[in-house]
Order: sequence, then structure tokens, then C-alpha cells
Amino acid sequence: MDKYGLIGYPLRHSFSISYFNQKFSDEKIMAKYENYEISEIDQLTEVLASNPELRGLNVTIPYKEKVIPYLDDLSPEARAIGAVNVIKVVHQGKKTLLKGYNSDVIGFTRSIEPMLQPRWHKKALILGTGGAAKAVKYGLKSLGLEAVYVSRYEKDGGICYSSITPDIVEEYNVIVNCTPLGMYPNTETCPPLPYEALDHRNILYDLIYNPDETLFMRKGARQGAATKNGLEMLLLQAFASWEYWNDIQ
Repeated sequence: MDKYGLIGYPLRHSFSISYFNQKFSDEKIMAKYENYEISEIDQLTEVLASNPELRGLNVTIPYKEKVIPYLDDLSPEARAIGAVNVIKVVHQGKKTLLKGYNSDVIGFTRSIEPMLQPRWHKKALILGTGGAAKAVKYGLKSLGLEAVYVSRYEKDGGICYSSITPDIVEEYNVIVNCTPLGMYPNTETCPPLPYEALDHRNILYDLIYNPDETLFMRKGARQGAATKNGLEMLLLQAFASWEYWNDIQ
């Protein structure tokens, strides 16, 4: 039986395992999806060695960037972004080849694009600087938006939270949260922004999907901003993962 799985740490909650095992059951696919919680990225080699039936992996925090040195090849998008969340496992005799892809960018762009109005939405703030943030920046650029990273400290041409003024959120009126702030169980936290300056021209997109509406989203909605969580992105990137593993694209 073919196997697929997820590597990351910790894996307290995993959408992927329930989604894929339900898919396999519904579509009578002889396969199984498992979580592989590894505390260090070098444990990937052990996972591969002890699971010769593996055909594909998803990658989550904190390994989207750290996994790259272990791969034999990268898709052009994954190479440009510098982060991987899908690995296709190919067995050639005694050799195992790993190719990395990034389905986050597909899921994000397809999810946010219907919300964008070209006359208003030209610039974006990306909260966070990790692997998901890099995919978001790549996706925004492909949609024609200029974007800057926001973090606690100024680095790599980004800005820090303390520098964000009402004028900035008016100009950079698409704001994407790529941090874990507000994720269950810490639902009463949110990125420090001048929420009172938001209005109906702002979009607040949160990659978090648990809870359905984060404090970040609630504060934006109170000011009339359009909001969306990361569930649709998650579904879309899961579809893309399956296509990468099975050469459907």
C-alpha cells in the first residue's frame, strides 16, 4: 500500500491526515496518510528508510526551508521562493530521489485573487518572514502587488511592527498574516497593528484556519475590512500536493 505523510514539529493538529485519509476512503484509493513528527530535520532520512512505501510528503513548520538540502531537485517556484511544502518521493531501484515543490503559492494566489480590486489593491504587508511568508510574497508579486515583510525587527528590507502607521495601512491595504499569532489555543492574540485606521478598502487575509475567525480578522471586520481565513488556501494546496505526487499537473 502506498504511503503519504506530513513532517513537522510539533504536529498537534493536522488538517492533512484527516483530509487525505478521507479522500482515500471516498475514492477507494489503496493508500494511507500518516504524521511523522520529527524534532530535527535530519530525522527525515530515518522516516524514508523505515517507510519504503512512501510516495510523497507534505512539509510544515519548522522545516519548509530546512528540508531543501535533503532534496535532489526543486521546482522553479520552490527554488525561487526558497521554501518547500511538498516532496515527491521517487524510488529508482535502490535509490530514492526527492523533488521539492511549493503548493502554498498556488493555494494562496487562487484564494486571494477574487478579493483583489486592481484600482485599490496595489501594495501589501506580509506579517512574518518564514517559509509561508516567502510563498505569499511570490504569489502577490505574480498578481502584480508590491509587498514588504513585517517582523519584530527590521531586516532584509522589511519593516518592524512599531513602524506601521495609519498612513502605511492605507497605502499597503492588503495585509496577510503568516504568523501563528491568534492560532488555537492562543486565540486572544493578534499582530500589533493600528486596526482603527482600517476601512473598507483593506483586505485582511489570515493563513490561520483554527479558529475560523481570528482576532486579527475580527478587528479588521469591525472597521469594514474584507477578511478571509486560510482554510480555502489549505484545501487548494492539498489538491495541488496530490497532483504533484501523481504527475497530474
